[in-house]
Amino acid sequence: MLKDVFETSISYMQVMDEQGNIDQQLLPSGVDDSKITEMYKWMSFARALDAKVLSLQRQGRAVTYAPLVGEEATQIGSGMAMGPNDFFVPNFRQHGVFLVRGLPLDAFFLYWKGYEEGNAIGKGVNAVPYIVPVSTQLPHAAGIAFAQKYRKTGGAVVTYVGDGGTSEGNFYEAMNFAGALKAPMVLIIENNGWAISEPRSEQTMAKTLAQKAVAAGIPSIQVDGNDVLAVYKATKDAIAKSAEGPTVIECLTYRMSMHTTADDPTKYRNDAEVDAWKPRDPILRVRGYLSKKGLWDDSREAAMAAEQLKQIDAAVEKAESFKADPRSMFQHLYSYIPDTLKEEMDAAIAANFWQ
Repeated sequence: MLKDVFETSISYMQVMDEQGNIDQQLLPSGVDDSKITEMYKWMSFARALDAKVLSLQRQGRAVTYAPLVGEEATQIGSGMAMGPNDFFVPNFRQHGVFLVRGLPLDAFFLYWKGYEEGNAIGKGVNAVPYIVPVSTQLPHAAGIAFAQKYRKTGGAVVTYVGDGGTSEGNFYEAMNFAGALKAPMVLIIENNGWAISEPRSEQTMAKTLAQKAVAAGIPSIQVDGNDVLAVYKATKDAIAKSAEGPTVIECLTYRMSMHTTADDPTKYRNDAEVDAWKPRDPILRVRGYLSKKGLWDDSREAAMAAEQLKQIDAAVEKAESFKADPRSMFQHLYSYIPDTLKEEMDAAIAANFWQ
């Protein structure tokens, strides 16, 4: 005997197309033009912030940095969908999410200047610090999500992974854990086309990355990751039903810049590929929508850009006047400081090397 025992399909969602046209049937409830304008401002802020850190890094005033340009819709859409009780677990590129969740700008710059104090995330932000090793954040997210369920907080955990990260064991283990325990986790795959120099086409035979959730019994959806409304809706819907268990969202976007400032993308991809994605710019499509409705113009753009740059420059100035405390490298590794580590801390303080 031979019979089918399981079948499924993966849906794709786009709410606002490249020309700024909106599918009104899919427009999330509570989203009006003022909300879309807010989304536009946050995406623009994220891009301005990104450009500033990249400039500082090239001047030797910041450490190795992972640009977000081109991925603003995925980050701002999902970040704005979170509620006050929700928690988020980033990888190394979620600058836009930190921004919209309220991380102070000077703390942001402290991190990218290499100070341990930049890892001190305030309670209101509801996040862990940046996590660089690929996919290692996902088991943390699954565990925090289970804790949310156990404590009955009513909150969900939103976590992020790149397309390359879906090839790691941690990705599957976290999904299996969250699925089996019905943990309120929303796992967003930021599919930007490249895992450093490895193209998406060479990472897996799977037609979508969203379908990888099927084996864990988790519902999933693929969305236009350059459509801030689609990302917002998918994340909002997933959080709303998170008490029933996790959801996986694959956001199709594109990394317009390098993987990090230690990378040269011209070595492995051609300009034609990048140029093909430029018309799908997530910021341009929203500005096109607002402009057609008479809600945005060059004067508003200039005023917004000037105000955002003012805030960014003030934060940079504050971060660069920061005086480091060497004890911060030692105090938060263990619940208590072992004698051997205390000896190192005392030696660092005595050497006064940070002055």
